[in-house]
Amino acid sequence: MSGHSKWASIKHKKAATDAKRGKLFTKLIKEITVAARYGGGDINTNPRLRTAIDRAKQANMPQDNIDRAVKKGTGELEGVTYEEFTIEGYGQGGVAIMVEVLTDNRNRTTADIRNIFSKKKGNVAGAGSVSWIFEKKGYIEVDKSTASEDKIMSIVLDAGAQDMETEEDLYIVTTDPKDFEAVKKALEDNNIKPKTSDLSLIPKSTIKLTGDDAKQILSLVETLEDHDDVQNVYANLDIPDEIIEQENS
Repeated sequence: MSGHSKWASIKHKKAATDAKRGKLFTKLIKEITVAARYGGGDINTNPRLRTAIDRAKQANMPQDNIDRAVKKGTGELEGVTYEEFTIEGYGQGGVAIMVEVLTDNRNRTTADIRNIFSKKKGNVAGAGSVSWIFEKKGYIEVDKSTASEDKIMSIVLDAGAQDMETEEDLYIVTTDPKDFEAVKKALEDNNIKPKTSDLSLIPKSTIKLTGDDAKQILSLVETLEDHDDVQNVYANLDIPDEIIEQENS
């Protein structure tokens, strides 16, 4: 597949690791709460909340957990107030990294993230230093077993998708953020359930790393992702699948 969506694919392959660590639900609950706080508790008028709840359901989060998170966001239940911001930096080989944070203590979290970069041979960069490398996109994965390539391509392109690629047993669909919901709905209206779907930062170009360099940058990314206040990590990284599988085993 072409490199620009490689990192999104890597992220989803690593999702099982996040689940094993028991941190995935916590991160999803934070996102639902903040989405509800900023846009209200109705998924029909709050696309961010709808996407967050879809991700929670993909992760098999119980409905009660989802409902409580929404109510904490809307103020129906007492909850913590989170601040969201992004930290930019570089890792091994000049790989650009974007770290999306949700925290109740900005100073503490910023110090923690700086420390992780330093210990893992990376460095924090100024605002805007690497953000230009990434574009906000809708990202949808569909199992190849669901339908033929021609059928999927016809559905998603008619609905406004920008591109469709193939990788192993998946079709990878990317969209402009404003067309994301329409493309996802078009698939669902044709009884095609996406394997994963969310809004993601996709790098315009990637840096290939192998061997110890690849393992080093993956260690940095995973340590960042393991922090309780980190929601998402994005990198313009292209590494061999076997290294991802070794790290996840």
